[in-house]
Formats: sequence, C-alpha cells, structure tokens
Amino acid sequence: MLLPFRIFALIPTLVLALTLHLQIGNAHAQTPTQNGDVVINAVDQFLRTQTKGLPGRVQYTITPLDSRTQLAACPAVEAFLPPGARLWGRISVGVKCLGDAGWSIYVPVQVSVTANYLVAARPLSPGQPLTLNDVVAQSGDLAGLPSGVVTDVQQAVGKTLRNAISAGQPLRAEMLMAPLVVQQGQTVKIMSRGSGFSVTSEGRAMNNAAEGQIAQARLANGQTVSGIARPGGIIEIGH
Repeated sequence: MLLPFRIFALIPTLVLALTLHLQIGNAHAQTPTQNGDVVINAVDQFLRTQTKGLPGRVQYTITPLDSRTQLAACPAVEAFLPPGARLWGRISVGVKCLGDAGWSIYVPVQVSVTANYLVAARPLSPGQPLTLNDVVAQSGDLAGLPSGVVTDVQQAVGKTLRNAISAGQPLRAEMLMAPLVVQQGQTVKIMSRGSGFSVTSEGRAMNNAAEGQIAQARLANGQTVSGIARPGGIIEIGH
C-alpha cells in the first residue's frame, strides 16, 4: 500500500529533472553559431591578396565546410597560412576567431599557378655562366614542379650552375650561384686603399669567391690577407 505513495513522492523530482534537461537543451539550441560563409569569404579574400605577386594565372578551389561543423559565433575572423607553407598545390588555409570563442579551423584549398618556368635547353656543366641560349621557357602548373623553380630569365642569365643538369630539367634557385670572380689558386691583384693612399700587390687566392664575397690570398712573404672579391681577380682591402 506504500508503493503508490512513493511514486507520488517522486513526481516532483522527475518534473524538476525534466525541466532542467529541457532548459539545458534550449540553451544549447539558442547558442549562436558562426556563419560558414564568413569563414569561406575570409579564405577567399586572403588568397586574393596573397597570390597577387605570383607569376602567371592563378586559380583556386576552396573546399566548403562540412555541414556538421559547429563553431561559436565570432565578431571577427582572420585567415592565415601555416609557417613554411607555400601558396600553390593542395594547401590548408587557417581561419581563427579573434574574439572570446578563440577557435581555429583549417580549410583545404587547391591552388594552381599556370606560369612560364625555365628549363635547360641542353646538357649544362657546373661553373658554366648561363646565357639566353642555355635556357628555354615552358608553361605549366607550378604546383607540379619542384620548389624554387626559376620563372624569370633575369634570375638565371649570368649565374653559374653548382652541378651539371640535363636537357629539359627545370632550373631551381638553389642550383644557381653568382659567377666566381676569384678562383682558388689563381694569381690575384690585392688593392689596399685608405684615406689618401692606394697600394697594389699580388698574391695567390686561397678560396673561391663571387663578387662581394670575402676572399683570402697569401702574399709572397707568406702573409695572409682578406678582402672583398671584385671582378677581374681583384681583392679589395679597405682601411
């Protein structure tokens, strides 16, 4: 006979629990969420700005946000690129909330850059100064090429190769160096200049150096001097 009384006594507790559950559910339902279009627009504007300096024709496709993505509403967002990331190929652009929500999300993007790049016109030897006849321009998507590929002929002409390359091989910036103006073992002219005087002597270069680099030479008396390498096998020492 006490069972109905116990059930009746539990009713207020059940009602309270149900009320709290509904209130919590409503609170979650009423929490404002971030408009996904704002995130995508931030990525779009970021890419428009960042790719302006790239050569050739730039196209990109931004992957839409998953419909299940729920982000707290944010008054301002900012797009960014992870450190060390390049601007073409399959990349991820980050978007972070600048407000209290503090969230960040990465949006996949496919970027293609169709531009001219330089390849060797024929087999080329190391130390060989490049001329216009040594390179030829081809067009393609930079995303499928090695990083540092040379796109401007002025970046290549007059430079020398560090290593031999085969015909048709793309030129990369790290393959090139300024031509040597002082070579190890050669007889060099050492010019020592100061206020009101100039002294010229000869020595033997102890290292290779491009223009503007530090070169060392040994004089006839065995003394070692250091200076700035200049064209024509000159080492300039300032005072």
